[in-house]
Amino acid sequence: MPVAALVEAGGIFGIRAGSIRVALARLLADARIERDGRGRYRLGAASTPIETLVRSWRHLEERTCTWTGAWLGVQVRSGTPRADRSHSLRALRLLGYAQLSSGFYVRPANLRERPVESRALLGGLGLEASAVSCELHDLDARSQRAALELWDLEALLRGYREMRARLEESAEGLAKRTTEAAMAESFLLGGQVIGQLVQDPLLPEQILPRQERDALVQTMRHYDALGRAAWSAFLDRFGVRHRSTPQDTRVVASLNRARA
Repeated sequence: MPVAALVEAGGIFGIRAGSIRVALARLLADARIERDGRGRYRLGAASTPIETLVRSWRHLEERTCTWTGAWLGVQVRSGTPRADRSHSLRALRLLGYAQLSSGFYVRPANLRERPVESRALLGGLGLEASAVSCELHDLDARSQRAALELWDLEALLRGYREMRARLEESAEGLAKRTTEAAMAESFLLGGQVIGQLVQDPLLPEQILPRQERDALVQTMRHYDALGRAAWSAFLDRFGVRHRSTPQDTRVVASLNRARA
């Protein structure tokens, strides 16, 4: 997106142009975003792990497999600097880990990634290099009971139902909103739901049936189409690709030159 589009979009949410430009400068310094040859901004290499995770919300079922009863575990060391620990805890939370004992986090081993791939994903999301990861096959009975109680199942189910109801209510009213109001509402509510889905622990069927989560994903897919429609005229005006997966414009230009 060009900076003019970002500034105008920020205005819809009451964000000043100066604040947008300061944020862009910081994101550039952290390699979270980068500029292409035309001065447009896109996500940078440092954002790839979280971007990949966020994009998975549409097909969460493809991230899991049948649970055999095994667990994935991560031990984080004590004495780690606060910033590193904060990044580690965020990475663990994003992949559904919960603390079983001091510094030791577990989740069911029902992700399609193999343990070594899961560790690499955690590292990309910010897990400290000193953390120790493992796969557990024979938890003692007490630890097994404790592990199964780490997630608030009622809260998860309630969250699925409440957000689904909010999406349905908003979807009915979007057409009655002004263009900018529909853009803001769909962006904020849709982003909240996507955030909830991305941070879902993806528990196996033996712990929490997936019907309610699947229903929320399906409702969000429909709402996402409405939100994209609300933003389409704005994005078209700035020449921003939005009807298909964004591409690196340098790659597109290279392919066009090769065809020529």
